[in-house]
Amino acid sequence: MPSYSISDLARELDITTRAIRFYEEQGLLSPERRGQERIYSARDKVSLKLILRGKRIGFSLAECRELIQLYDPLGDNQKQLHSMLGKIAERRAQLDQQMLDIQQMQIELDSAEERCYTALKAAHVSSPTSA
Repeated sequence: MPSYSISDLARELDITTRAIRFYEEQGLLSPERRGQERIYSARDKVSLKLILRGKRIGFSLAECRELIQLYDPLGDNQKQLHSMLGKIAERRAQLDQQMLDIQQMQIELDSAEERCYTALKAAHVSSPTSA
């Protein structure tokens, strides 16, 4: 069974050792200890990959933890995959709503900007110094 040092994982996954220690403190990784040295398993490596992937698509650490707990290296991971699909659908719905909110805000900004230009133009035309 392969094992990894903290520096091996950091280098391979392009993250800091500090980040790895943080995920360990959060209970997401559970390396063995040999004195002061941490020895990470293949499962820890998979967990770390799930965390990093989850972060990229906006999952919380709690959601990542849930997916990690469903991981079974000897099984087909159907439950984990279905859970992930559900979380992806939820995240997609959140992003869709955020896009709608942003579009509405852009419309409101356009409207406010137009009112400002109209008011400036009206003030300039009616100003006694503009004649």
